[in-house]
Amino acid sequence: MKLKLDITPDLVAAMAAEVKAGEKAVTAAMREAGTGLKTAWRLQITGAGLGARLARTIRSEQFPKATPSLNAAAVVWSNAPVIVGAHDTGPLIRSKNGFWLAIPTPAAGKSLRGGRITPGEWERRTGLRLRFIYRRRGPSLLVAEGRLNTKGQAVVSRSKTGRGKVTSPIFLLVPQVKLPKRLDLARDADRALDSVPGLIVANWAEARLR
Repeated sequence: MKLKLDITPDLVAAMAAEVKAGEKAVTAAMREAGTGLKTAWRLQITGAGLGARLARTIRSEQFPKATPSLNAAAVVWSNAPVIVGAHDTGPLIRSKNGFWLAIPTPAAGKSLRGGRITPGEWERRTGLRLRFIYRRRGPSLLVAEGRLNTKGQAVVSRSKTGRGKVTSPIFLLVPQVKLPKRLDLARDADRALDSVPGLIVANWAEARLR
């Protein structure tokens, strides 16, 4: 018995078309999965009340960029990984020098450089001196003598009689702070990964029809 296998031009062309359809399907699937994960992470961040600015640090990119490929991949990341990662893991934060963490109260106002104001910056900006008050129960305090302006912030009192002068807590002092976990990025990443096989099949079927 003799067996003969003929590879006709039509079969070669069909296989080439199938490979081409597969390349388009995988590339499209990875693009959809990456874009979907970027959107999901951004929605998580804004939903947690962390703001649109932080949400916009989530970016996605597809590789290769120019041509379809069976090895296509998508990468999703944040341009602010430390901040996003902290809200994702909920770490325990301690002072670098082993003493206190200074948490500003509303009377401290905001830093001119963005973020939380420090005791040193507050003293330089206001011209007031902070005084340490130790408390056995609850956080210790850094307080200052001045007056509260219309924004509720402590400023220098210009009154010669001392009218309106108060002692205001400017900073709370604690040894450590547990940042609450407000994000679950792994949940959305797992969902995006699980969606890839279905996306490939759907895009492959669509590519055959084109």
